[in-house]
Amino acid sequence: MSYIDGFVLAVPQATRETYRQVAQKAAAVFKEHGALKVVECWGDDVPEGKVTSFTMAVQRKEDEAVVFSWILWPSREKRDTGMKAAMADPRLKEGMDPMPFDGQRMIFGGFEVIVDE
Repeated sequence: MSYIDGFVLAVPQATRETYRQVAQKAAAVFKEHGALKVVECWGDDVPEGKVTSFTMAVQRKEDEAVVFSWILWPSREKRDTGMKAAMADPRLKEGMDPMPFDGQRMIFGGFEVIVDE
């Protein structure tokens, strides 16, 4: 069964294009190491919550947007191998100095797909 790595982060509006370029290059690296698909989404309708929300989760500042992204892998095993290889790939670090977002506020996790319609 497929496996997903999911991410939610806050990115300054001013670095949108830099972030897009870095994400596009990173997508190629992840795909080379076994990912089936990489999706990056720039939030344009992300409501503020009263109890919880994407914006609260990443402590979004006024000049930032919420980015929601995921990587689709064929399986957990392929993800474990591919992610390890991608993280060791020096191309993944290109354009990340300085990082175009605050990595400390990024939320991420791995998810087993249970419905895929």
